[in-house]
Amino acid sequence: MNSLRDINSDAVLRFGPYAFHLRQRLILQGDRPLRMGGRALDILQVLVERAGSVVSKEALITHVWPTSVVEEINLRVHIAALRRALGDGQNGQRYIVNIPQHGYSFTAPVQRDGTGMPVPVETVHKPLHNLPARLTPVTGRDSIVGSVVRQLPVRRLMTLIGPAGIGKTTVALRVAELLLQHYQDGVWRVDLAAIDDPAQLVEYLSRTLELDVNGAALVQRHTLVVLDNCDHLLERCRTVVDNLLASAPRLSILVTSREPLQAAGETLLPVPALAVPPACAIYDVAEAMGYSAVQLLVSCARARQQGFTLRQQDLNAVREICRRLDGLPLAIELAAEQIDALALVGLQAQLGNCLQLLTQGRRTALPRHQSLKAALDWSYEQLSPLEQTVLQRLAVFKVAFTLDVAIGVISCAVLLPASLVKGVESLARKSLLSVEQGSGVTRYRFLNTTRTYALKKLDHSGYLRAYERRYERYISQARWISGGQVSLQLIE
Repeated sequence: MNSLRDINSDAVLRFGPYAFHLRQRLILQGDRPLRMGGRALDILQVLVERAGSVVSKEALITHVWPTSVVEEINLRVHIAALRRALGDGQNGQRYIVNIPQHGYSFTAPVQRDGTGMPVPVETVHKPLHNLPARLTPVTGRDSIVGSVVRQLPVRRLMTLIGPAGIGKTTVALRVAELLLQHYQDGVWRVDLAAIDDPAQLVEYLSRTLELDVNGAALVQRHTLVVLDNCDHLLERCRTVVDNLLASAPRLSILVTSREPLQAAGETLLPVPALAVPPACAIYDVAEAMGYSAVQLLVSCARARQQGFTLRQQDLNAVREICRRLDGLPLAIELAAEQIDALALVGLQAQLGNCLQLLTQGRRTALPRHQSLKAALDWSYEQLSPLEQTVLQRLAVFKVAFTLDVAIGVISCAVLLPASLVKGVESLARKSLLSVEQGSGVTRYRFLNTTRTYALKKLDHSGYLRAYERRYERYISQARWISGGQVSLQLIE
């Protein structure tokens, strides 16, 4: 068997922008050494020595921990650290891919320094996906994941929509994992958050899928493409998706976005929040753990604090935390990172300043995915001036509202009713307002986190107190006219 073990220990192996000095156990990116632990380097050396082949998880564990009994999670943690260190997945370049039910494979070309000759590799299973390794279970998503898995092969184009932090990517990746066996030519994720220029979309897509630029090689493939984070490239994505589906009859596309693509044949599926406990009291731990938002909070807390246990005296705090964070997975995960410092009661006390609490986040993610505030900043910056104004002024509503009430409270000579209606409908389409239908009436509602963000913007503009007074005056007049009942009919 050809192997890099045949190369002397002074060899320098190059892949992408990296140089792996075997004897020194050092990896350089240009002149900069990468910081990697010894176990991660052991794993990388095994994978590079067998570049192009699939190395089983058992073989990796046996090599790296020859005298210890370790769980598979240890291996996954080090694989994830390797991927982060190498920038795996950025700019369309993959180094380490997971082959479900088989193991891991190093897929980048490897060259021996000074010869320009490629290192001999074994050719076995060609990777049929570029999905990241999952490090944690998916909580509370069985229903929506099952729905997409059943429908996608038939409908061909489905879009998961929802606000920032709702878990659209998590759902899409879980669907992709479950459909790996269905699509003969593989499942491929294209993360569009990495590009800003619509003109780069086709080239980036082609590079990720290893196609020529016109995508001809995709025509006969039985493939699922996950177009992740399409929000900022909607028009270009719509054109590309229409063209791909028309030219590749065996192709399916799963999109994640905060608003619809409005492409031909698109099926929309809103991603719901996790289930939160009701406002009334919870009487035992087992009842609380029946809600997926609580399950996620407890799971994250255990990851941060060894031995964490949900106790009877914690139930009120947990219920309030999950409700105030709207059941948003990202918000719950970020809040749970503070539990070891604040404890549950301290975390509950900080909820009034929830945006500050949710400012720190995932340092390895792209900027707009690092925290909930960063995600809201990004969404806000994409809005037109009219939409920004409407979002700010609507934040005075503490509960759901109808268009009539919104017009009564915040319309003015500058913001006419027709413009206001247009702005509200646009914000709902962009998942910044949720829509509720009941008794033939359409109502709109903020998530708590979004409303807090919009209120801060309104306060910064200098108009907060003026619109709070308009809101209070309108509600008081409405109650007087109706004998106290109209507010219930219109805004609750």
